[in-house]
Amino acid sequence: MNRLPVHILSAVPLLACLGLSAAAGAQSLDAQRAQMKAAIDNAERGQFDPAQAAALVKHPLYPWLEYANLRRNIDTVTTAQAQDFLKRYNGQAVASSFRSVWLPAVARREDWPTLLANWAPTDNVGLRCAQLNARQATGKADAQWVSDAQAIWRSTGKSLPDACDPVFAVLDAKGGLSADLRWARIDAAADAQQPAVMRSAARGLPAADLALANTYAAFVDNPNASALNWPRNERSRRIATDGLAKLAKADPDATERQLPQYADALQLSAAQQADVKYQIALWTVASYGPDSARRLNAVPDSAYDERLHEWRAREAMSRGDWPATLAAIRKMGPKQRSDSRWRYFEARMLDKTGKRNEALPLFREAARSATFHGFLAADQLGQNAYTLCPLEPNDSAQAQAAVARDPAIVRAMELFKIERSGWAVAEWNDALTRFDTTQRRIAVEVARDNGWFDRAVFSLGKTPDEQRLYSLRFPLHHDDAIRRESARNAIDPAWVAAEIRAESIFNPKARSPANAMGLMQVLPATGASVAKNIGLSGYGGAASLYDPDTNIALGTAYLRQLMNKYDGLPYVTIAAYNAGPTPTARWQAQRPGFDPDIWIETISYKETREYVARILAFSVIYDWRLNGDALPVTDRMNGRLQAKRKALTCPADAEKGGE
Repeated sequence: MNRLPVHILSAVPLLACLGLSAAAGAQSLDAQRAQMKAAIDNAERGQFDPAQAAALVKHPLYPWLEYANLRRNIDTVTTAQAQDFLKRYNGQAVASSFRSVWLPAVARREDWPTLLANWAPTDNVGLRCAQLNARQATGKADAQWVSDAQAIWRSTGKSLPDACDPVFAVLDAKGGLSADLRWARIDAAADAQQPAVMRSAARGLPAADLALANTYAAFVDNPNASALNWPRNERSRRIATDGLAKLAKADPDATERQLPQYADALQLSAAQQADVKYQIALWTVASYGPDSARRLNAVPDSAYDERLHEWRAREAMSRGDWPATLAAIRKMGPKQRSDSRWRYFEARMLDKTGKRNEALPLFREAARSATFHGFLAADQLGQNAYTLCPLEPNDSAQAQAAVARDPAIVRAMELFKIERSGWAVAEWNDALTRFDTTQRRIAVEVARDNGWFDRAVFSLGKTPDEQRLYSLRFPLHHDDAIRRESARNAIDPAWVAAEIRAESIFNPKARSPANAMGLMQVLPATGASVAKNIGLSGYGGAASLYDPDTNIALGTAYLRQLMNKYDGLPYVTIAAYNAGPTPTARWQAQRPGFDPDIWIETISYKETREYVARILAFSVIYDWRLNGDALPVTDRMNGRLQAKRKALTCPADAEKGGE
C-alpha cells in the first residue's frame, strides 16, 4: 500500500487551519512559519504588533504568540486577561506553561484569592509553598494545611525555595514544627551532606539541642575532634558516618586515618564503618590509587553494591591481574553478572588464564546481545554475523494520520520548526500523556519525518521491542556529506554517523553548556583551527558550525587530526574526542600495551568509558544502516578498515533488545 509520509499527513490539518489549499504548498507554510517566528520574537522584545497577530489568528501556534506577549508583561497581566487565556486554552500545554509563570507573579503581589481560584496541582515546590501562603493568608490554615506544610518540610534534606520560609515560620508559630520534625530534617540534611540546611532546621530547638545540632553541622562541613565528645547515641553515629563519607570523597587518606578514633569513641556499628570504608574505597579506586586493592578488600561483602563490584573488577583489570578480575566478576550478583558486559569479561578472563573451553559458552551467551560487548564476543568466537533483530512496524495509514493530525503534535512540529524546542517539548509531552504505545511510536515517526530526531531517543526504548526500532532510534541524515567527508579524511562513515548520533542526535542547532556547537559538537576554537589547517573556504566563524556540511567537514577533519596523533587508533581517538588530551594521555601512560577492550573498560571516567563503548556499538548499527553489513568491531576500534565484513542476522535464540 502506498502511503503519504507522516510529515505530509501532519501538514494537511495545518493547511486547513491556515485556510490554504494543498496547491499552496510548502512555500506558503514556510512563509507562515517565518511570520509566526517573527511575531513571537517581536512579542518577546515588547514589540507585539496586533495587526501582525491578527493575520496569524488561524495559525496553530497563535496561542503561543499570545503566551509570549503575556509572559513579556506578566507583572501587569490582569486577572481577567489571565483567566480568559486559561479558559480558552484549557487542557493545552500552553495553558499549563502560562499558569506556571503567572501564578508566581500573582504570589509576588500577594493576590491570594486569585492564586487559590486558579490553582492547579503541581510538582513545583515553590508554587506549592505559594499556595500554602495563600491558604494561610485567607484564613484556611487548618489541620490539612499543617499536614501539607509538614509534608514539604519532610520531603528533602536539601534547600527549599524562599517561598517556603514564611510557610515554615507560620508552621512553627502554630506549634507544627516539633523538635522531632526538626531533628528529622537535620538527619535528612546530614544524609544529603547539606550542613547549611542542618543549621537552618535547627533554629527553634532548645539551646542545648541547638548547640549540638550546630556542632553536627560543623562536623559534616569538616570532620573535627568535637565528635569524640558527642553523646553515644544513634544520631551521633549517623552524623559521624555522613561526615566521614563526605570527607572520603575529597580525602580518602585522611578519612582512613580518622575512622578508627571516631568508630571507637562513638561505637560505630560494623555497618556504619562499612559505609565509610565503601566511600574510602570508591574514591581511591576511582583514580586507581595505589591503595585501591587493599581498601576494596577492607569493605565487607555485605556493603558491596553493583557500582563497587564493577570497580573491584576494573581495578584488578587495570593491574593486569586476570585471576583477581575473574574472582571479582564471580562475586557479582546473578543479574549483574549476566549482563553482556560482564559475561564477556568473565569469558575474557577465563581465556586469559588458559581456560578457553570454559570461556566459549560465556562468549556465545554474550554474543546473543546486540551490544558492544556482544559484538566483541562474536569476534572472539570468529562468527560471521552479528546479532541484530530490527523491528519495522507496519501501521495503517489511518493510524498514522490520526497521530499526525493530533493538534498537540501539529503544534509540537511547528514549534520545533521555528526553533522553540522547549515549547515543542511541552506540547509533545502533553500529547504523549494521551497516547498508547503504538501511538507514541507513530508520533516518533512524525517527529523523524519532520527532522526532530531526538524524540526517538527520549521517547522509545522503554520495552525490548522498542529497543529493536533501530531505524527510528538511529536516525540517518546528511549521509551524502558524511560519506564525502569521511572519504576525504579516510574515516569510517559509520563512525562519523555514530559520533553525530551521540553528540547531537542529528540536531544541527545543538549547543552544549561548554559551547560545543552543531552536529558533531565542535568548539568554536577547534572549528577555527581546523578550518585554517584544511583551508576551508567560506568559514564564517562560530555561526558556521550550525551549517551541517561545514560542521561535518570540520568534525571529520578533526577526527583525522586526532587519529594521526593517536597512532591511527580509533578507540583512543574516541576517548580523546570526549575527554580531551590530558586524561587520555594519563590513561595511555597508566596502561600501555593493554588490549583495546580492556583499556576501554579501565578508563576511569564513567562518561568516557561508556561513550567509547557506545560509539563503537553505534558504528556497527550505522554500518548496517549505510551498507547492510558491518566492519567487525575489533577491526574497527583498531583502525583496520579493510577487514572482512560481517552480516547482521537475528538468530532464533537472540536477546531481542540491544544498544
